[in-house]
Amino acid sequence: MTFTTTLIARARRAAAGILTAILLVGTIAGCSTASSTTGEAAGESSSETESIKRGESHDPSIVKADGTYYIFGSHRAWLKSDDMVNWTAFENNLSTDYESILGDIWTEWAKQSTNPDITGNMWAPDVVWNETMGKWCMYMSVNGDNYRSVIVLLTADDIEGDWTYVGPVVYSGFEKVNAAKTDVWQVLGEGADLTRYASQTDTGINAIDPCVKTDENGDMWMTFGSWFGGMWMFKLDPATGLRDYTTTYETVENQSDAYYGVKLAGGFGNSGEGSYLIKIGDYWYLFASYGNLQQTGGYQIRIFRSDKITGPYVDESGNTAVSTRAVGNNWQSEIGIRLMSSIQWSGNDNANIEVAQGHNSVLVDDDGTAWLVYHTRFSGRGEEHEVRVRQLMSTSDGWLVAAPYEYTGTKADEAGYDAADLAGDYELVTNEQNTSFKGPKKVTDKDSTDYRGVNKPINITLNADGTVSGDQTGTWEATDGSNQVTLTLGDVVYTGDFAKLPRDVDGKEVMTFTALGDNITIWASQL
Repeated sequence: MTFTTTLIARARRAAAGILTAILLVGTIAGCSTASSTTGEAAGESSSETESIKRGESHDPSIVKADGTYYIFGSHRAWLKSDDMVNWTAFENNLSTDYESILGDIWTEWAKQSTNPDITGNMWAPDVVWNETMGKWCMYMSVNGDNYRSVIVLLTADDIEGDWTYVGPVVYSGFEKVNAAKTDVWQVLGEGADLTRYASQTDTGINAIDPCVKTDENGDMWMTFGSWFGGMWMFKLDPATGLRDYTTTYETVENQSDAYYGVKLAGGFGNSGEGSYLIKIGDYWYLFASYGNLQQTGGYQIRIFRSDKITGPYVDESGNTAVSTRAVGNNWQSEIGIRLMSSIQWSGNDNANIEVAQGHNSVLVDDDGTAWLVYHTRFSGRGEEHEVRVRQLMSTSDGWLVAAPYEYTGTKADEAGYDAADLAGDYELVTNEQNTSFKGPKKVTDKDSTDYRGVNKPINITLNADGTVSGDQTGTWEATDGSNQVTLTLGDVVYTGDFAKLPRDVDGKEVMTFTALGDNITIWASQL
């Protein structure tokens, strides 16, 4: 389903013992230093999609300018496209001159004896047009060890660059001995108690993964943060693009902090990074990536929503995005709606199943269509990663669900489909919240394509009389004049959308649906 055109448009972790062993491996801001493939055409797909020019960009942030789609990712991976299917890498002065552009802030703050090189430490930029400044603004994480990171602002007149360094926006990893190098005393007052900023249950965060949005009142906000102490947001000054120092925040447990602002999600050592906000219809939606970013790390996208940009954000079951206790492996918990998972069905190239999907951004296009852009690894390709795009569709009660197949040029028909096209035999997959991929690192290591931790289909039939038969039974109903569906399976009512889309494995167009019920998403693909 499309939306109307009136819509508003991680550094090493200083933890000890078992927590470090579990978390440090996979939570470096959703970033790996370098992959073995190139940015312009990374890897191969099925025979029907081999001609697509794939793009490689970790932590992709999408923006559109003058009819062209741009992705800005970690490690200076820039891509552009005129169709969101084929991507071309490009360069600007940040690509080659980053050491001179960012050298001062790197030396002054992030650089340490254990982390002496800036090359692999420019993560997850977000690029927005600032109408007040008349500039493109890039917010980028410059990352050091021991949480000592900083989000900085760069500006450009042209979205492709060149970029000029402006200054720091927010810091992490500070303590009294180095606070004078930051704006902490300016915000909190000289000599303020900084003890809480070492607490991994509350404000012990890494200043990474910025997302900048302007709300209905014209206020400009930046979300950021990662793991441990959670994700936060505060106001920016549209005139400078930097922090709005006139807005202050009260320190309230699990709600707000005088330096970091409003708490959006996470805390208590639970995973969560790559926060992204988007306003669609009546709601602000918060996306966050749980788990570890590696191929077998369980990386995944969860979604919450609120009627205010500052929250509180909750899932369909009413669970809050803000943690009030340690959950353990929270990427296997029921908190947050999991948009997609690793699945093994006939519509996929099952030698290269998508795994570790995460750190997304969202674009509401000129025609109102919403697009989910994220990076993913694959079951048979080790730590190689690529960008993928899926359409986001709205359920009848305003939740967002993702299309079962990658966007390759065909999207859902918002006017709906003929009833004769809807009834039939389907493979049905539940995007279980507690599964994570376990399998070989490389395709040559595997004995079969029977991977552990991958969700597999059952078979159902949508009968013309409105009943559902097969491995699950129930009823279904399509809404006239739209592509929406209501499906009851057992005691659970799912709402979602039909979409006739090309299968990943061969490009053959089949009817699909995507739906949400009881805080769980399901996908179906017609046989």
